Amino acid sequence: MKTITTLLLSLTLFSLSLFAAQSSELERAYAKEFAFLKAQKEQLQKRLQSVEKHNTQTLYLLNKDIDSLQNTVLERNTKSDMLGETLFRTQQSAQEVQDDTASLDAVVMQATSALKTYGVEIIDNKKAYQKTLTTIFAEGSKTIDALATVRTAQGKFYLADGTEASGTLVKVGNIATYGVSASKSGALAPAGDNRVKLWSATEASTTATALKNSTKPESLNIFIYESLATEISEKEVKTAYSVIDSGGVIGWVIMGLGAFGLLLIGLRIIFLSVNSSTSGNLAKETLSVLLSSNVDKTLEFLKEKKGSTARLLKATIRNLDRDREHIEDIVAESILHESGRLDRFGAAIMVIAAVSPLLGLLGTVTGMIATFDIITEFGTGDPKLLSGGISIALATTELGLIVAIPLILFGNLLNGWSEKIKDSMEHSALHLINEYAKQKR
Repeated sequence: MKTITTLLLSLTLFSLSLFAAQSSELERAYAKEFAFLKAQKEQLQKRLQSVEKHNTQTLYLLNKDIDSLQNTVLERNTKSDMLGETLFRTQQSAQEVQDDTASLDAVVMQATSALKTYGVEIIDNKKAYQKTLTTIFAEGSKTIDALATVRTAQGKFYLADGTEASGTLVKVGNIATYGVSASKSGALAPAGDNRVKLWSATEASTTATALKNSTKPESLNIFIYESLATEISEKEVKTAYSVIDSGGVIGWVIMGLGAFGLLLIGLRIIFLSVNSSTSGNLAKETLSVLLSSNVDKTLEFLKEKKGSTARLLKATIRNLDRDREHIEDIVAESILHESGRLDRFGAAIMVIAAVSPLLGLLGTVTGMIATFDIITEFGTGDPKLLSGGISIALATTELGLIVAIPLILFGNLLNGWSEKIKDSMEHSALHLINEYAKQKR
């Protein structure tokens, strides 16, 4: 037991001595390592300071270079803007030069064309505009001076019937011309293609003769024009015939129907007026004869009378001895029978009134088709080519309405008159029945 204890104690002491020796060596190693690390730290701090100093110098130089580059960029941007403005002004100047050149070309072309009509030839030299313009102004001034006078020349002009006459042309400047020939004289108007024709102002012949003889006319009857290139036509005086004829065949058909409708209206007015005038008087006379005599004498009285009222009264008197309801049925039947005569021509008048606008519409469609056919073939350059179709298109519609409106108006008035006559006939027949019934009582 003691031996084990001694052994353990010995081992413990040995271990402590061994640990003490190792601890001393570890401390020395730590101290050595610490000194090494401390030296490394100092070296790193010195190196870091050196690097920071270098970086600060480098950053300063870089910022200086950046400022310099920014100034350079700003200067170049400013120079670029100035160059852009200069380029824009140069482009504007070039455009103005092109516009001026185009204007000069147009002026030269227009002046050359205008002077050519008066026999003045201008050579267009685009490389010497100043010389060309000088020539144009000089020749233009000479031409204006020549045109500002009254001058005479031999020439031809057209008469009103289309024939060509030769004679003396008296030109007043460039705005009027007179023609003097053996047959007719007077003021001339443009006929197109630099030709002239005699105007219808007959009083201008005295002026033309006076100007030809270089004397002062008492009054200046003049026709002023702007150009001889376009024909000027006299205003056509419209008549009823010309309006109808402008509608073509359909226009004449509409007017024929209108005349026929007016004839029917006239006949119906005569027929209704006869029945209306005899209705009241005949009813009174018949009642007087019936009350003063008998049925047979009344029928003899009515035998010589004619008209719807007389026939109604005859039918009524023949059946006076029948029942009241039967007599009223006979009166109604007789009035219905006479309605066909009283309404004579009424349906035909209303049919014509309804058909006339439709014919006008047909003429409108026909005229527009003709107009579009002309446009397809010749285009829209000359309005006179289109006037024929448009005239038919408008005239037929107008004629259709002119015919339809009065026919509808008179047709309805006459229908109302007819209904009034029927009411009067019925009233007369019932009055006669009532008075006869009172007499029998």
